[in-house]
Amino acid sequence: MDAVYAAGSLPIAAEDRTTKTLATRLTIFGFVTLDEVQADGSVRRLRPSEAIHLSTEHPWRISRPSSRYAIGNDFPASDLELFAAQMG
Repeated sequence: MDAVYAAGSLPIAAEDRTTKTLATRLTIFGFVTLDEVQADGSVRRLRPSEAIHLSTEHPWRISRPSSRYAIGNDFPASDLELFAAQMG
């Protein structure tokens, strides 16, 4: 986690299940964010509920969140209820 915070972001190889498992746990608690790197180089933000289902199909990029306490409005309704107490 120190390396991610120092560098801003780090790549995770597609086949690295151990690191992906640890990164998933960190994203559930909001310490980091995960992006899935597509074949064309574009990235797609992974929700914690998606990251739990590990995939070795694409590499990931782990990065520190822009704000630890910010909750975006781009989550599906099923995920928003998980944060209802924080959203007011």
